[in-house]
Amino acid sequence: MNKFTSQIIRSSLFYASEEMGIALRNSAYSPNIKERMDHSAALFDEQGDLLAQAEHIPVHLGSLPWGMKNTIKFLEDNSLTMEENSMILVNNPYIAGTHLNDVTLIRPIFFNGDLIAFASNKAHHSDIGGKVPGSISSDAKSLYEEGLIIDPVYLVRNGNIDRDILSLFSINSRNPYERKGDIKAQIAANLTGERRVKEIIEKYGKNEFLNAINESFEYAERITKSKIRTMIKGTFEADEFLESPEGNDIRMHVAITIKEDEILVNYNGTDRQVPYPLNAVFGVTISGVQFVLRSIFGEDVPVNHGTFRSIKILCKEGTVLNPTFPAPVSGGNVETSQRNADLIFLAMSKAVPGKIPAAAGGSMNNIMMGGMYKNHTWAFYETIGVGLGGRMGQDGVDGVHSNMTNTMNTPIEDIERNLPLLITRYEFRPNSGGAGKFRGGCGLIREYKVLEGNVTITVLSDREKHKPWGLFGGGSGQSTKVSIFRNGKWRRIGTKATVELSVGEIFRIETAGGGGYGNPKERDKNLIRKDLQNGLITNIKYYE
Repeated sequence: MNKFTSQIIRSSLFYASEEMGIALRNSAYSPNIKERMDHSAALFDEQGDLLAQAEHIPVHLGSLPWGMKNTIKFLEDNSLTMEENSMILVNNPYIAGTHLNDVTLIRPIFFNGDLIAFASNKAHHSDIGGKVPGSISSDAKSLYEEGLIIDPVYLVRNGNIDRDILSLFSINSRNPYERKGDIKAQIAANLTGERRVKEIIEKYGKNEFLNAINESFEYAERITKSKIRTMIKGTFEADEFLESPEGNDIRMHVAITIKEDEILVNYNGTDRQVPYPLNAVFGVTISGVQFVLRSIFGEDVPVNHGTFRSIKILCKEGTVLNPTFPAPVSGGNVETSQRNADLIFLAMSKAVPGKIPAAAGGSMNNIMMGGMYKNHTWAFYETIGVGLGGRMGQDGVDGVHSNMTNTMNTPIEDIERNLPLLITRYEFRPNSGGAGKFRGGCGLIREYKVLEGNVTITVLSDREKHKPWGLFGGGSGQSTKVSIFRNGKWRRIGTKATVELSVGEIFRIETAGGGGYGNPKERDKNLIRKDLQNGLITNIKYYE
């Protein structure tokens, strides 16, 4: 077929998925989606293989293909057929592949009566029920404590929303109005994707469309293999440690074998699943591998089904990176995923030296809040940025979301306008980035003061004990710290805790900085002076 036409079709599918995300964001009600953009979108062929994805949330994107295949199999096993003008709703992590808050909506796309593709998106709903506002606790012992569980079910049939399903879904949340608005935004996103796919087929023809898909898969596989051939061959191992609510270490181990044109990722040696929500379903584990390798391969490698044909992942069932139902998993999606990314980066630093940065802050720093306000229940969720690790030739970035998350800051104005909270402090955390020839980025400090009523606050973070590592002589970033202000004094609490705060009390989180890169004594003196002037360090001895 015409190579130019094939490329136009591939690019059109990518921009269609991006437009799906824009439609979702612009239509959403909750600040978590509208402001933080905690959502992702993708298109698939009729077999459930990835055609194109938007540059959204890495932990969502890697799991969407896994969840799509699982959903197709579920429907087949339950004698349910794909229906035109329908949409399928699912959030069961063991099918959809993240955690209950991430709700997946799938639209089968038909052309002249034939199933031709799928439009799918995943969005993090701020509350899905469960034992704490925000639904992500630090101590749930099973999935049933984490919120409403939904196996694949038709939310839309014959173009009409099933009001019973929508009501069941929304009433189980502490903010049903937001849930209805956000799910309708997801519907709008899928309709956008369907419209664009049909326009492409109508313009170029069904055969050209299918040929472009096959060529796209083959091209992505070829270029991926060419990247693998440039890597050092051998097996590279690494360990990382999650911190349990009790303070125990949870070991994650990986051995990455790089062959001539294939990569094998083996998690043998990783600890067994745990009775608290730090387990990560296999879809999340896949996401971490794909994110790191995609980062190494570079932007010239397109992302579709062909990109990952040369990557094999082995992980035993019953482990913290591949648990069995109904182990709790809400934190696995947000915290274990970050540690998994650190684990893969650390192992790959030996295979592609000079291309891997020092560790980022290594946590999404999840903050969940809720209570009663103006005679209504409310729930709020956000994550707080960290420092990125220093890397060859550059310092780490200060105060951004890293690795498996790609979300934005929740504007202070949005919080203070709608919730009984006052943000009393929001700034870079001085001296938190690891020292190095290229320093680690600084973490953040964020404080919330309660203005009215009682507020339940849950924090789920990590890197309190195990600091973000440096590379090639660089120092570690500072660890995460969480505190509350009560009775006139500050006191530390753990990074995995739920507390009740009343009027005038303050919650503070200080996020981890990134690791340093290279010998700190080799740092340019002009850069040190600039760090002092900007308040990112407070003493020149920081680099000694």
